Amino acid sequence: MLVAFSVAPSVAADDTGSVHEAVADAIEIVRASGLPNSTDAMFTTLEGEWDECMAVIKRCCEALQAHSPRVSLVLKADIRPGHTGELAGKVERIETELARRQG
Repeated sequence: MLVAFSVAPSVAADDTGSVHEAVADAIEIVRASGLPNSTDAMFTTLEGEWDECMAVIKRCCEALQAHSPRVSLVLKADIRPGHTGELAGKVERIETELARRQG
């Protein structure tokens, strides 16, 4: 499965409203998990089995509780048993199709 998620403290650490230090704590957990992952400006995507992905996301939420008494979590999942390598595979198929259309 692929799970795109965003986790952030509901209370910013300072007057700028930035939450990057707390989010960096979560990204360290994701990268240490050993699961295939990617991070962009809005979401982090994990690829793996249900239980292993959810365990990583839970650890991320727990880490952010050290920064804020309230944590926000947004999830989107593509549950497709028997498929692996989709973190890159989905993007590759789109790029191939766009190239085909351009001739």
